Amino acid sequence: MLFLDGVYLTAGRRLRFVPLPAPTPAALQELLERITHRVARHLERRGLLVRDAESAYLQWDDEDARPLDDLLGAAVTYRIAVGPQRGQKAFTLQTLAPAPVDDKAADNVARTGGFSLHAGIAAKVHQREKLERLCRYIARPAVVTERLSLTRQGGIRVALKTPYRDGTTHVVLQPLDFIARLAALVPRPRVNLTRFHGVFAPNSRYRAQITPAGRGRCGQADPDRPDASQRQAMTWARRLKRVFRIDIETCEQCGGAVRIIASIEDPVIIDKILTHIERRDAAGASPHAPGAPPAGAPGQPN
Repeated sequence: MLFLDGVYLTAGRRLRFVPLPAPTPAALQELLERITHRVARHLERRGLLVRDAESAYLQWDDEDARPLDDLLGAAVTYRIAVGPQRGQKAFTLQTLAPAPVDDKAADNVARTGGFSLHAGIAAKVHQREKLERLCRYIARPAVVTERLSLTRQGGIRVALKTPYRDGTTHVVLQPLDFIARLAALVPRPRVNLTRFHGVFAPNSRYRAQITPAGRGRCGQADPDRPDASQRQAMTWARRLKRVFRIDIETCEQCGGAVRIIASIEDPVIIDKILTHIERRDAAGASPHAPGAPPAGAPGQPN
């Protein structure tokens, strides 16, 4: 989650941003304990969480609970969700020595009851690239296929991007339990995965005054802003280049500019075009295929 390190105060028709100091370790600990208490109390009221002094993991005790509740509870506590070893800790590989405790980094992290709250990363107003990297990290995909591999016993080995403090570098899951973890990651239908709160909320009357595009409530822009500051949304071509590094506006052969002349969305036509391209490429790979360059052509061996 991204939070402003300050608050907006109203000054007539304008807003004035007032920065706040960084949170202290005591404030982080108090905030985490308050969040943990309220979350646990909410789950208890709904009948999803049962207090268990002997076990340090969640137990779902609701006959009307959804089938995914057990999978969610096991996923957040690193437990096995299905199979004969259900409820046990997932198998991990510790290939590194435990990391020493960094007192300076520990000041920015609060922990209690298996929950943690980290507040050690901040971006200043002029650090736009750092802010974008932070946003990309928050919106990163849940599973990176490059870090998945199969063990000799048929298990799924997941390599961690950053080793844990105890030296854990890999987590090994059985195929069925791995599928259960993937099922727990599927969001509910018609649920927004990106949400805005406070002055950034879509219905906030102050949103048009603080967002770069100047779009506020009901899509109305701030009339006091010049037209140059009313930024338009990026095109799909720019989004592909920015997110996936796919540049469809530049020719791969000559590096010149490419102009989009049509957008084909009919699956039948798309299938015909792709089939034709595959047949053409297959025919061009054979030296005697129709359309292949004749022997002795410029730039071709005899």
